[in-house]
Amino acid sequence: QVRLEESGGGSVQPGGSLRVSCVAPGSLYRSCMGWFRQAPGKEREGVAAIDSEEVGRTRYAESAKGRFTITKDNAKNTLNLEMNNLRPEDTALYYCAAKPGVCWIPSLYAPDYTYWGQGTQVTISS
Repeated sequence: QVRLEESGGGSVQPGGSLRVSCVAPGSLYRSCMGWFRQAPGKEREGVAAIDSEEVGRTRYAESAKGRFTITKDNAKNTLNLEMNNLRPEDTALYYCAAKPGVCWIPSLYAPDYTYWGQGTQVTISS
């Protein structure tokens, strides 16, 4: 069974920074991967995604542009999301997801992804 494990969530004040990480099994080497989030009462939304190749093409939701950075370390099978200038509306459960296979165009569409982690909570509050 493929397992993705997120870590690094927490609680910070508005304007603060957090980094969430996801470890994927080696079998997901060369997969598109992405970060999604879901706030209570809202649908899951794509935040950032990265392609399967070393080039590392990325795609961001408008709300994340300029504040969030997605990176992937293929050698360590790790996906990271650096989040800066956090806002209360960024509060959500953040999920890591993987879409197996060579993937040149990263997607923010949740149904495109096959494997999901359990999520890590990010709370922005003063």
